[in-house]
Amino acid sequence: MGAPCGICNGRLGPIHYDEPSDYNHPLSLVIDEVLPISRYAEFGYASARQAAEDWGNLQAAHYLCNARKADKTMREMNTVANKRKKEFCPSQW
Repeated sequence: MGAPCGICNGRLGPIHYDEPSDYNHPLSLVIDEVLPISRYAEFGYASARQAAEDWGNLQAAHYLCNARKADKTMREMNTVANKRKKEFCPSQW
């Protein structure tokens, strides 16, 4: 058994290491950059390559979770999720 998804912490189930990483296999393995390499300068990296090669910036993730996270940090992703929960909370109706 491998590591749980670094994004959902295993809430969607285990990572399927034996499946190809594509949209047909949403729980398959991809390597996620904790801090998006497309925004490397914001996080103090000299280059996108430096961000991509930093082992501390990499984690195992589900294909689906990584696609939803896109170029956001976990803090940004959680902020958006919490905002949506507040906007659609049935107790406010």
